[in-house]
Amino acid sequence: MTKRKKLLNLLYWIAMGALLLWFAYTKGWILANFESITPKEAIVLLERDDNLTLLDVRTIQEFKEGHLQGATLIPLGNLEASLDKLPKQQKILVYCRSGSRSVAASRILEKHGFTPVNIKEGIIGLKGAGAQVVR
Repeated sequence: MTKRKKLLNLLYWIAMGALLLWFAYTKGWILANFESITPKEAIVLLERDDNLTLLDVRTIQEFKEGHLQGATLIPLGNLEASLDKLPKQQKILVYCRSGSRSVAASRILEKHGFTPVNIKEGIIGLKGAGAQVVR
């Protein structure tokens, strides 16, 4: 194997490793200082705990298509500028469509002293677990 091929092979594996790390980071599997729960756990928590804030970080259009009862809508792009609308003394259950934006939102909330709880799989998972969606 030539030096050039060895170098290309090494660069390929470095890129693959970086891609894997990026994917794990965006899913909240690594370097996450917040809790992530399943949709079923979220439904139980919402039924049992009145001291929670439910935060939907999807777009306005997605929210209008269906959301959880009592959810506060703050699209991810507006979250950092809207933190004053959220209580710091409560856990904040965060969801989006599939669970990626809610990880990003949970990172923002945690950085600013909130206690976020990410709902894995987002509203897709919540619907699948039997959560009631309103329009």
